Amino acid sequence: MLSFFRSSSILCFFLGVLACTPEPEPPKQKLLIDADTANEVDDLFAIVGALAEPEWEVVGITSAQFHISPLTGDSSVWESQQINEDIARLMSLPDLPLPLGCPEPLQDTIHPIPSPATDFIIAQAHQMPEGEKLPIVILGSCTNVASAILVDPTIIPKVSVSYLGFWHDTTDNHYDKKEFNSGNDTLAVNVLLNTPGLAMEVMTATTSQRLVFRKKVVDQYLTGKGALAAYLQNRWETYERWWTQEDPEKTAWIMWDVAIIEALIHPEMAERRLYPTPPENYPREIGIYAAIDTAAMEAGFWERFTAWQAAQP
Repeated sequence: MLSFFRSSSILCFFLGVLACTPEPEPPKQKLLIDADTANEVDDLFAIVGALAEPEWEVVGITSAQFHISPLTGDSSVWESQQINEDIARLMSLPDLPLPLGCPEPLQDTIHPIPSPATDFIIAQAHQMPEGEKLPIVILGSCTNVASAILVDPTIIPKVSVSYLGFWHDTTDNHYDKKEFNSGNDTLAVNVLLNTPGLAMEVMTATTSQRLVFRKKVVDQYLTGKGALAAYLQNRWETYERWWTQEDPEKTAWIMWDVAIIEALIHPEMAERRLYPTPPENYPREIGIYAAIDTAAMEAGFWERFTAWQAAQP
């Protein structure tokens, strides 16, 4: 009888331990960000929004060139690299990998331009478990990702690409690659479009232009809210628009890059359809975001940013 009670007690003890053991947290969604961060203002907000998402693990941010901007200096990729480093420092992420990208666009669709960024993309792709893909979001030129694919085509089934670029008419499926991101490396865009088996979706400039932040709202969330907030405000106020004379006081800004980040975090805020690729490219279907809920996206961004701020020491 004594051994029965002893056994029962031991069983109850272990059952109690099991009952008190917390459920393991689900694995975070990995994401690699490739960004021409120094071009414009929205890139900074998009990256901050991605890094503030608690269910994401941003495995690294690669810097991208944007050589056709009249405001860029001798090396646009170094300008992007500097801001990436600033953001990582201001968000207390000293271990976040920030590989430097290709300094210039592709010269043809055969020869890659190797860089620390291409090496990093390849290494991260090969680290993915069997059957899983590494999500890569491209916020600028496609040079780094295209180069990685040209260097090592075996990564094609191991990655999925979400790209912000070109104009697109969802009614007649007409593509216009004369858009800033695409124009910084049209050859690289075509490498991605012409790669069979590459999982690819696009947040077009046509759709993302609908997401607009107002300065008075931005100031409500950022004024007096710390170093990162001041950095974002300063970028908005000091960056000079070279493509328009409208709104000289910069009371509003199109958040092109924020749109694709929010769509990835909240798929319910965007409508994604399948469309055939342009007629000059390899025939297949790619995903294209045809519509977005701009009010929900803006609210989601500020909710996440405010939560991140509240969690800081």
